[in-house]
Amino acid sequence: MLRVRRGDRQAFRELVERHQRAVVQTIYRAIGDAWEAEDLAQRVFLQVWRSAGRYQPTAKFTTWLFTIVHNTILNEHRRRGRRGAESLDALTQREEEEGRGVQFADTRSPDPSQQVAERELQARIEAAIRRLPDNQRTAVVLCRFEGFSYEEIAQVLHCSVPAVKSLLHRARETLKEQLRGYY
Repeated sequence: MLRVRRGDRQAFRELVERHQRAVVQTIYRAIGDAWEAEDLAQRVFLQVWRSAGRYQPTAKFTTWLFTIVHNTILNEHRRRGRRGAESLDALTQREEEEGRGVQFADTRSPDPSQQVAERELQARIEAAIRRLPDNQRTAVVLCRFEGFSYEEIAQVLHCSVPAVKSLLHRARETLKEQLRGYY
């Protein structure tokens, strides 16, 4: 990032290549729209380029990057307004019809009905995560999918480590409630 800060375009290309997948996946988990996730990821990297001169290496680069990701997601939610109350069933059905959602083929289970059940569960989990409040969703995605420590999540969300633990606990309780009957 220090090379990017000096205006090195090749270093910026390498930075984008290294982090683009994680950024897109994080945004997708929050927004639920693959095209929109790609678009917002471009906005994130544009912001990284524009803000490179102000970057201070006081924390890990990924912490700084995912702070930008988090703020971009929040801004997008504000811009288009939060999705109205929609049942998990309707959301999951619409996603399946549109071909969205991550499809995990389980090669250990040749039973097609088991594979369908697993895909349905995965879609419901993704939908439930997207329905969490912004800070809870971000904490879950960074902790479970990106491998961030509590301290790193606290830096991204501008809160304390105990607050992160509380966010994750509340998210876990909400997810348990929303997914009751599947576990």
